[in-house]
Amino acid sequence: MVETTGGEPADGAAEVLDRPMPDGVRRRVVQIVSDGFGGLTVAELPTQLRQYARFTPTRRAKFAGNAMAAALETDPLFRQRIGERFRETQPELCGALDSGSPPPAADPLDVAAAAYVLRPTGWVKLVTAAGEEAQRADAERADEENRAELERLREELAEARDQTRAETERLRTELESAKREADSLHRKLRSALSDVKRGEAALRKVQGEIESVRAEGQAQVSAAESESRRLKTRLGEAEAALETARRAAREGRSVEDMRVRLLLDTVLDAAQGLRRELALPPLSMRPAETVDAVEPGQMTPKDIAARALSDSDPAVLDQLLALPHAHLVVDGYNVTKTGYPQMPLEKQRLRLLGQLSQLAAQTGAEVTCVFDGAELAAPVLLAPPRGVRVLFSKAGVTADELIRQLVRAEPPGRPVIVASTDREVADGVAKAGARPVASAVLLKRFSRG
Repeated sequence: MVETTGGEPADGAAEVLDRPMPDGVRRRVVQIVSDGFGGLTVAELPTQLRQYARFTPTRRAKFAGNAMAAALETDPLFRQRIGERFRETQPELCGALDSGSPPPAADPLDVAAAAYVLRPTGWVKLVTAAGEEAQRADAERADEENRAELERLREELAEARDQTRAETERLRTELESAKREADSLHRKLRSALSDVKRGEAALRKVQGEIESVRAEGQAQVSAAESESRRLKTRLGEAEAALETARRAAREGRSVEDMRVRLLLDTVLDAAQGLRRELALPPLSMRPAETVDAVEPGQMTPKDIAARALSDSDPAVLDQLLALPHAHLVVDGYNVTKTGYPQMPLEKQRLRLLGQLSQLAAQTGAEVTCVFDGAELAAPVLLAPPRGVRVLFSKAGVTADELIRQLVRAEPPGRPVIVASTDREVADGVAKAGARPVASAVLLKRFSRG
């Protein structure tokens, strides 16, 4: 039995709430319990609420709301203690509830929550009335919101209708304009079709005239092609001469002297070699020696034809490298990827350079090996072998272009041999006066030792 502060039974203790407590009333009740919670000792609290004794009122209402509401409902002594603390903080409201006349200006939810805690006579009616009042307020608020939303929707509908009418009018205007434009296009199309028919007739006439002129044009074209080939030949010669002059101007007189000296040495060595090869006597030519005949021990044209070698024979390379001041330019990766592509690039380079060093020692020829710098992830730390010049192309320059530059740098008449299977490289160096050989020929020469 719940007692009042005077020790007498409360008149409303026997009353029972026959429906769920309204949410608004429940929140106010939990707040009252949370505010009065701090004025009680731990021993005065129910066992299930002692763990929340150190919480702040706000945190206690958030995490222990259900537990406090249940304890208030089932523990009359706890409810009495909370009521005493509430009487201390709200004496006027509690006195009005005890007298049976709650203040008219008070919030119904506060009155119902206080009545639920204090349990005066008629508290169930107060709680029920507060719930009904809250429901009415919610209903009125929802009704007001619905009316405002309906009014907003009506305004939006009216605005949408105005926009639809305006858009419809605009589309109707555009449709009329499109129809007028289509009619104009139809008229233009008919006029264009008439022009096309007239043009076709004129075309047929012109075609007839073209056929009559074509025969005459063929002869003129043939003559023009012949003249064009002649002019292209002269243009090539002029371009070569111009390029030579430009290189000479760029490189200076010292480079030109070097090239002339190298060419002179080449011509002298070639003349001496030819004299030894032909076994020319030191005496001057005699009239009897001008008679065409075969002397004992000399080769006939048939013998010379029998000595012709295949382009794939490595002996061809030996003959070329035996020429005075021969210069062998090697397309490095083209040779290594033809002979041993399965090896890493570093090992390919080392193997090729070792073989070229042996070849240079055997023949005495100048040897330059060119590698494509685009294949490198970093600069190569490499000590070139004896007798071999090693070059890598710069950024943006291919090994093929570097080889062509090397060939163009040589003086005309010097024997330059380029080892590469690349057809574009072979054609380019051949036009510049060099002798291309296939990479396979060089590899065969290496294998022969």
